[in-house]
Amino acid sequence: MPIPQEQALQVARRLARGRPMIELVDLLQPTPAEDTPAPPRVPGLREWSEGALRKRVEFVSGLGTGIPHLTGEAERPDPSTLRGSIENYIGMVQIPVGLAGPLRVNGIHARGDFYVPLATSEGALVASYDRGANLLTAAGGAICLTTTEQVQRAPAFVFDALAQAAHFAAWATGEFEAFQEAVKRTSRHGRLLDVATHIEGNHVYLIFAFHTGDAAGQNMVTLCTAALCEEILARTPVQPRYWFLESNMSGDKKATALSFLQTRGRNVTAEARIPRALVEQVLHTTPQRMADYWRVSFVGGVRTGSIGVNGHIANGIAALFLACGQDVACVSEASVGVTRLEVTDDGDLYAAVSLPNLIVGSVGGGTRLPTAQECLRIMDCLGDGRATKLAEICAALTLAGELSIVGALCAGEFARAHAALGRGAPAEPSLKEEAE
Repeated sequence: MPIPQEQALQVARRLARGRPMIELVDLLQPTPAEDTPAPPRVPGLREWSEGALRKRVEFVSGLGTGIPHLTGEAERPDPSTLRGSIENYIGMVQIPVGLAGPLRVNGIHARGDFYVPLATSEGALVASYDRGANLLTAAGGAICLTTTEQVQRAPAFVFDALAQAAHFAAWATGEFEAFQEAVKRTSRHGRLLDVATHIEGNHVYLIFAFHTGDAAGQNMVTLCTAALCEEILARTPVQPRYWFLESNMSGDKKATALSFLQTRGRNVTAEARIPRALVEQVLHTTPQRMADYWRVSFVGGVRTGSIGVNGHIANGIAALFLACGQDVACVSEASVGVTRLEVTDDGDLYAAVSLPNLIVGSVGGGTRLPTAQECLRIMDCLGDGRATKLAEICAALTLAGELSIVGALCAGEFARAHAALGRGAPAEPSLKEEAE
């Protein structure tokens, strides 16, 4: 996403945190496994017994967090505590949750080795992300960087004619400071970053961009925009015939052409360099063949009009969103991303994933649900100051998934993995050995 100069300066200041920018170069480096050994893998790999389940529960407890709600040992939540999350409540849907990891992340906000909870009913999905996570960890981890952070709401105003619309738009462009004050009076956490104006005939669209702190922010920006519209109607020199709080121009819960022009959520990039020997050992293919596949798949994505080109980013994001109480409908925009695979001059594999619309939160919304809180605690991503950390873990996870699926396709293991793990059949010994 191209960033205007002033916004780019704000991002640079936020990333630097008062340090010289050159220090980021030293910070965003791999953490070699030989220098910092990886923590143990999740126990009971490919075991579905009660005993294996208990081992994994004890393993998570050993990480410092109990999971009584995930295991079903806690009492069901009091229905009154679900106000704000559900209406006409009748019960809970149960979706299996598995762990992938350890996943090593070298980011500004997320640094260390993480076990990532994923909720899914698709066999082979957790195994694939687990394989990719351990590959990344062995290679020194994924380097992650979050730049733009904003969420939009886009009201529309309809006038009698173009002249009134132009008058209104010209007035609105000079009211930015007044709009910022209106937002401050409405929300303690929301902050107005920008307003873009678009005229279409007698229509005027105002696209308000907000910083929403550690909340995903959809409700926050709705309430702030409602206050802004009240301010506008009270002060505008030309009244609209009618108006709407949202014009379908914010990109909310859909993949649009705006996805790579403006960030909705957090713009996060993850990269890694995988030594050739690790690619051959873990993925049973070569960097060259993976780059060949990427080129073919990229052309295929472009030819079919894909907004963003990737393997299965939506799989990892949806599973993490379900486990961690995120707005699952936002997978529509959050999974718009680009995967890139190249062979380095040394014959290793360079891999990168760009996610321009990763809309996640560590407070509010579904993060209040008991199971979501347990999943977030496993990654230390619950509460204030942790939303960007969650975003960087999510980006690293998607990179792990992209490496694993491309490796499976290149090695001819894709169908066999789904046959063994996705149909209730016992895993073939060779497949188990390959995954380990």
